[in-house]
Parts: sequence; structure tokens; C-alpha cells
Amino acid sequence: MALFSKKDKYIRITPNNSLKGPSSNNIPEVPDELFAKCPACKHLIYQKDLGLAKICPECSYNFRISAQERLVLTVDEGSFQELFTEIDTKDPLHFPAYKEKLRKTRQETGLHEAVLTGKARVKGQPIALAIMDSRFIMASMGTVVGEKITALFELATKKGLPLIIFTASGGARMQEGTLSLMQMAKVSAAVKKHSNAGLFYLTILTDPTTGGVTASFAMQGDIIIAEPQSLVGFAGRRVIETTVRENLPEDFQKAEFLLAHGFIDTIVKRTDMRDTIAYLVAFHGGSR
Repeated sequence: MALFSKKDKYIRITPNNSLKGPSSNNIPEVPDELFAKCPACKHLIYQKDLGLAKICPECSYNFRISAQERLVLTVDEGSFQELFTEIDTKDPLHFPAYKEKLRKTRQETGLHEAVLTGKARVKGQPIALAIMDSRFIMASMGTVVGEKITALFELATKKGLPLIIFTASGGARMQEGTLSLMQMAKVSAAVKKHSNAGLFYLTILTDPTTGGVTASFAMQGDIIIAEPQSLVGFAGRRVIETTVRENLPEDFQKAEFLLAHGFIDTIVKRTDMRDTIAYLVAFHGGSR
């Protein structure tokens, strides 16, 4: 009933001259893009009610957002400097249609690769920042993703910067085979050197963070934060249940379940993330 009581808000009138009669120019239409269905609670939500942060008003699920949108919500305006865009994918396996897929995805997302890397400031504090974007081949971890994150850690270690990563991934990039899996060890080695230098590393798990990213740098932060209702895990439910031959809890890969079982440190809503990052960076000494 709410839909019809607020028809001026939800329904637009479009002209249709193909029909005859007095109502030919008054065809009501509800645009497809007007509503979004929450993946967590399944409620149908008016898009504008999600707000800039895109948070479900019913269950606080944080909808997936682009790397560009996350920048706006997180860093000081005009402070972000993108780095390492010169690193290019070589298509090592000559995988069919892979280069064309990369070209189309870059055009559609405006991103160089599945991770955006650079330097920025959060409430005046300098940081190194990486944001993974699930729109780019499900933020799969290929050689370029691994190299960009490794290069960012090396820069942060050299410059004495704390490093923050927003993770999101469907796992290793199958189009690059074993070379994708090698990125887990490469990034992990860079994480260790950053830690040895006494610098702060914060990981923020967003929906979804799975596969090799979870099995490496996503879970290596000094502090690990997750957004509400985020899916976090290594393998999928069916793979695990088939392997262990047990039925698993319905929410066993949700952020709330992980928090209750000690796998992450806290859950933070997207609207509070900027303040939380600034506080944690300052508390751990900031840049050196």
C-alpha cells in the first residue's frame, strides 16, 4: 500500500502516442532502477532511501559500492593520489577472450584493475590505501592485483605510512592459473616487512571477501574490521560441507558469526568507518 500512497515519489508518467483515447499520454511506469532488493534481509528498498552510504534501513546490510564511491566516503576530499597504473596484465596463459574481457571491464568501471591503490589522507592523517572493487571480474586476484598491493606495501614501508585495505574478492583469477595463487605468498611477504618496520596495517572486509584473498592478506591485518552482514570465507558452502560431511550453520560465513568466534576484531557500519580509521591510525602512531 505504501507504494500507491506515495505514487508521486515512486511512479513516473511516460508519454505513449501509440494508444488512442484520452489517457494515451498518461501511462504509469515504475522504473526498474527505482528499487533495490537487500541481499541480506530480502526487503525491497527505494534506492534513495539507501543514502550515499547505501545501507539497508531494515537490517543495516552495507550494499556493494564502487571503489570511487568508497573514496568519497573515506578519504579527505582531493587527497587521493592513484599509484601503479602503469602495471599491465600480460595474459600469461593466453586465455580465450581474456584481453577483451579486461578491456570491456576497464571501460565499464573506469578502473585500471580490480584494486585501486594510492596515497591519501583521512582526517589529515597520511595513509597508503587499497580498495578492491567487485565490479572488476569479481575483484579476482591476478598478477596485477598482487603486484599493485605488493608495491603499495613496499612504498608504505619506505615512507613510514600506515596501510589500509578494503578487501572484496571472489578468489584467485582463473584466467591466470597458478600465477594468481603465487600472489598470496608475494603480498604476505610484503605485509611481514611492513610489520617488521613497526607500521600499522588495517584490513576492512567487505561483501564478499573469499578465496585466496581471505587466505592471505585480508586476515593479516593488525586489526581486522568487517562491514555488517559481509560474506567472508575461503571455500563455498557446498565445497566445505562435501569435504567435512557436515551441515553448517546458515550464517557461518557472515561477519557477525566470525566476530562471535574470534576471527575478526569488530564490525563497523560504513557511516562510521571514516572516524574509526582515523582513530585507529592515530592510536597506532600514524605515519613515521
